[in-house]
Amino acid sequence: MEKIDKELQEKIQQLQILEQNLQQILMHKQAFQFELNEAENALNEVKKTKGDIFKLAGQIMLKASKEDVERELSNRKDILSLRTKSLEKQETKLKEESDKLREEVMKKIK
Repeated sequence: MEKIDKELQEKIQQLQILEQNLQQILMHKQAFQFELNEAENALNEVKKTKGDIFKLAGQIMLKASKEDVERELSNRKDILSLRTKSLEKQETKLKEESDKLREEVMKKIK
């Protein structure tokens, strides 16, 4: 009986760790999605702009060419999309592991 209790405790700890990891991934994913939306909005505004374009470089604002800014924003958008997709894959994997482990724990509890 004691061995089962230890096994169950270990599985519960593993489940807690998986849940914490999943929460961290979800937070990172949300941050990347926010940045992605910001980059998309900025890119749309740059495409609409007919006049001068300025960008922030540290604490100063510099005049930049529209093409350079569009290229930078597109690259940023691509990178953020890749990171988001990677986190979504990790999220799916962790959810599957968590569900499987939760099922095992529930069987042992019953």
